[in-house]
Order: sequence, then C-alpha cells, then structure tokens
Amino acid sequence: MKVNHIRRAAVAVSAAVVLPLALSACSSDSKDSASGSTASSAKASAPASADDSMNMDKPFGPGCASVPKNGAGSFDGMAKDPVATAASHNPALSTLVTAVKKAGLVDTLNNAQNITVFAPTNDAFAKIPKADLDKLLANKAELTKVLTYHVVGKKLTPKQLEKGSFDTLEKGKLTTSGSDMSYTVNDSSKVVCGNVPTANATVYIIDTVLMPPK
Repeated sequence: MKVNHIRRAAVAVSAAVVLPLALSACSSDSKDSASGSTASSAKASAPASADDSMNMDKPFGPGCASVPKNGAGSFDGMAKDPVATAASHNPALSTLVTAVKKAGLVDTLNNAQNITVFAPTNDAFAKIPKADLDKLLANKAELTKVLTYHVVGKKLTPKQLEKGSFDTLEKGKLTTSGSDMSYTVNDSSKVVCGNVPTANATVYIIDTVLMPPK
C-alpha cells in the first residue's frame, strides 16, 4: 500500500512537471509557426527590389510615384487606351500632349501598332528656353521631326535598353544604356518611369527632350 501510494504520488508529480513543459513547447511551436507565417506573408507582400528581375515586366522608376493611382491616368487606365490618348490622362505629360496635337500626330500615334514612345515630362520641356520652345511649337515640320524622333517602331523591353541602338520614326537613331532599372537615352535623358503599357505602345517617361541630329 505504502509503495503504491508513493508510486502514484511520483506519477502525479511527473505529470505536473511534464504537462506545463509540453504546453509551453506547444505554445512556443505555435508562436514560432505564427511568426514564420507572418514573416513569410510579409516577405511575399514586400515590394520587389530594384534588382528583382521578376518585376521587370511592370512599370519602374522614381517618377512612377507621381502617376495617378486610379482612373484613366493610372497604369491600369493607360493600358486600356492607345498611347496619345493614354498620355492625355497623365498630368505630367500635358506639354507633350499639346505638342502632339499641334503636330497633328494624335491619330498617327494612336493607330500605330507595337511601338515604343520615349515621353518627355513637362519638366523636360521646361528645360528648353521658353522662346525656343514657343518657336518649336509654332513650327509644325520641325515639331513633327522632334516628336517622331521619340518613337521607335517596335516595343522595347528594359533588357533591350541595356545597350541599344534603335531606328526612330524620324529616320534617325537613338541609343540607350543602363541596367537594374536605371536607363539613359542618348547619354543625356534619364528614364524616370519606364515600361508603362498602353493599348498599342510601351512608354518610357524621360526627363529631357531628345533632339534629333542635324
């Protein structure tokens, strides 16, 4: 009797010790699992880094932050319209749109298929002295030459911009260089928001107006 009593007491004590440890371990495992799940979830939702090649099919660059999040001027909205119409919905491209209208190129650009447009921002046009810009906007032939120099007759991927030379609709050539989502056109104009899709074109928004060779 006494021995059995002692054994029962020992078992009870062991259970009392083991049970909290087991519960603690389960709690720890659950916590670790939850933490791992949360970490995995956070990792999955984190934005891709600049060298993440998986993200190269999407718009990239510091200037993309100024693109409207919703509506016709957003990336989703621009993707539904042909390029001249899409640009007209982007406030940062209003000077370019005015120039395209003055040159009579709206239909030309909207009806073209699978083109690339290097689109100067309003700030890019502002770098041109006002008198010179006014003169350019008033000269349809010269304006057409400048604008068509910004258009390549095929869609270009960021990879193709790393070290490229392309014929333009103006019949001249422009060059591109760079990598890791940082690209320059003609060694002078930076791509500030690249790989923007429209219904018929890929757009690279640039910070300097390109001038065709004389």
